[in-house]
Amino acid sequence: MNNKVGKDDFVQGFVPNHNHGSVDYTSMAGDHVHQCLDVTSPPIPTQDGGHIHFTEGYVMFENGHNHHYRAYSGPPIPVGNGMHVHYYDFYTSVDDGHHHHVKGVDHPAPGTK
Repeated sequence: MNNKVGKDDFVQGFVPNHNHGSVDYTSMAGDHVHQCLDVTSPPIPTQDGGHIHFTEGYVMFENGHNHHYRAYSGPPIPVGNGMHVHYYDFYTSVDDGHHHHVKGVDHPAPGTK
């Protein structure tokens, strides 16, 4: 019997050690956008029994530069079928005289809490 949980397994409750990926674009600034490809940290428990995730990285090189970011997600949002997502909303570092806004939801992961 295999007790491992994969990204397509539907699970009620909390799934330890999971993470989330996302593919998004930044807001427009300086007449361009950047693609943001991301994978979060494993879950960080919160006092209310839920969890959040930390993420850090760089947006894709565009228009001669890139930007760095560090951010925490919001709490889990159940989306049905034993899966959940997290909302994120952050700004990149200032590079080349501007920054970008990134917001959205990450890809679903197993668990509802």
